[in-house]
Amino acid sequence: MEKILYLECLSGISGDMMTGALLDLGIEGLDIDYLRKELKKVDLEDYEINRVSEKRGALFASRLSVKLTAEHHARDYQKIKDLINASRLNARIKKTAISIFDEIAEAESFVHKIPLDKIHFHEIGAVDSIIDIVSVAIALDFFKPEKIFCSNIPLGKGIAETMHGKIPIPAPATVRILRKVPVFGGDFDFETTTPTGAAIIKAITDKFCNMPEMQILNIGYGTGTRIASGISGIPNILRLFFGSLAGTDDNAKFSTLNERLEKYSEKAGGLKTEELVLLSANIDDMSGEMFGHVLHRLFLLKINDAWTEPIYMKKNRPAIKLCALCSHKMLEKTVDVFFKETSTLGIRIENLKRISLNRHIEKVKLPYGEVFVKTAVIGSREVSTPEYDSCAELAEKTGKTLKEVYRDLIFFLSSR
Repeated sequence: MEKILYLECLSGISGDMMTGALLDLGIEGLDIDYLRKELKKVDLEDYEINRVSEKRGALFASRLSVKLTAEHHARDYQKIKDLINASRLNARIKKTAISIFDEIAEAESFVHKIPLDKIHFHEIGAVDSIIDIVSVAIALDFFKPEKIFCSNIPLGKGIAETMHGKIPIPAPATVRILRKVPVFGGDFDFETTTPTGAAIIKAITDKFCNMPEMQILNIGYGTGTRIASGISGIPNILRLFFGSLAGTDDNAKFSTLNERLEKYSEKAGGLKTEELVLLSANIDDMSGEMFGHVLHRLFLLKINDAWTEPIYMKKNRPAIKLCALCSHKMLEKTVDVFFKETSTLGIRIENLKRISLNRHIEKVKLPYGEVFVKTAVIGSREVSTPEYDSCAELAEKTGKTLKEVYRDLIFFLSSR
């Protein structure tokens, strides 16, 4: 089943609340010692971290406590990215952490009207903020939720003291980050969602919604340093639900398919997995010449593939099924060709998963010229395929037949 994480932001979110809640989930192996070991891969010194359990209202929640043992200076945006990129953390952790800082940097740049490369963080550049954000990335990488959902976000109200002076709550950077995200004020007279918390949500959340139908495996409670509850008595906590989507047998089969593909990918030496879209339309009132033109227009888009299939429609009319396979980002342009260049009034659209071997293009020198071949790897074996266009071009240039070029190329490949 598909693993998911649901964030219930009862009283907002901050970096230490999120890290505390992730540790509180009780996922086997994800504890403070694991976090310490991973954080040692980052060139940060003179700090100590501990998991602290504190009571908030009637509940106990965890918080990541960061204690500095020496004076630290704030870092600017580029230095933080350099610090993370230079670490020994894996690529997924680096990507998540930097995406969170990217959200903050863009907001700070907009609010203070300073170019991104000139941004100098103060509160956010402090070591404890860096540790919070990197720790969140480490924890998410540990149990790898396939989807992350989040509730609407309460923002609070009032005035906050910062190194820039007094600012309204929610902070301008928080508001900037949470554009197009469902938010509300809530019964709080203090800051409930910090810029760090807002950036974490924006960078990791797939969908903002009520809790989906799910099977709950673990629950985690995180809290910040503020003890006060909201006006309505809501405790200062963030609650996380970890589990799986309550799906149909089809979802279960799809999950099993993913697991089988992952195992096959490891055995085959790595596969490329893509989410693609298949478009198709049945057409019985266009000539063959028109279909040739439509296919030409589709291939000009450089989509994955396009083809036609002979079919019979109602009243036993012979017809053509026009098909196109493309990425999600090319969907609109492909639909545009269907409607503008054909007589169809409707298009079927299906989401597909495609796996393919990792491949590369290489140049091969034959005695009379150069051609290109596509080489894929499956396990310890290489599979090479001639590139038609380059072979046809060489045949035209030398006066040889295409069959002769293919023969010589295949002989060369088999003998090396």
